[in-house]
Amino acid sequence: MCGRYTITVSIEELMLRYWNLDTAIPFHHPKYNVAPGQMVTAIIHDGKKNRLGELKWGLVPSWADDPKMGGKLLNARSETVWDKPAFKKLIQRKRCILPADGFYEWRKDAAGKQPMRIVLRNSSLFSMAGLYDTWLYPDGQKLSTCTILTTDANELMEPIHHRMPVILKQEDEQAWLDRTFQDRERLSQMLMPFSADELRAYPVTTDVGRVSFDEPACIEPLADDSTP
Repeated sequence: MCGRYTITVSIEELMLRYWNLDTAIPFHHPKYNVAPGQMVTAIIHDGKKNRLGELKWGLVPSWADDPKMGGKLLNARSETVWDKPAFKKLIQRKRCILPADGFYEWRKDAAGKQPMRIVLRNSSLFSMAGLYDTWLYPDGQKLSTCTILTTDANELMEPIHHRMPVILKQEDEQAWLDRTFQDRERLSQMLMPFSADELRAYPVTTDVGRVSFDEPACIEPLADDSTP
């Protein structure tokens, strides 16, 4: 699964990384402990260009009776996304990217649960695959929400957790966003586990478990870090 992640870069770095974006975000500050239910930075394609904005993490399908449904749809299993009612239409036309520079998962140790931060070996930004939708309140107000796709763990993640977020290859990002791209076989290939050789994991403070703790200390390696 994916329950927490980080995006600690500036808005300028995001704009440079993701191809001449239009953005509606007036200000972006580093986030060291992004949690479900929060507004998260996301990229969609509006039919003409890529747009950088914010979506609420926790998908509320347009047909839902209650927006509280979002708390149950934080992640979507990539293996069943083409068949589940909440996702099967979104995978065709409402795909998004959630930029990140790390995500957290908890490894079960003898002493308890140890939070681990997983990053690219070159410490650069990466793209988590997501789906989004818009729900309307009775008064017409819009609620735009998203979910993060997950897949089987790769060799690095297996000792930590059996699932991991779908991380897109950089060469697949534009096709993933393009709502006119409908090749199911090719889209499904994009949802495979990311190469373990390109990732590394290291232990971080247990304070990450507190949603309110959103400080640079979240991403500092523990002194006894021996993870390759």
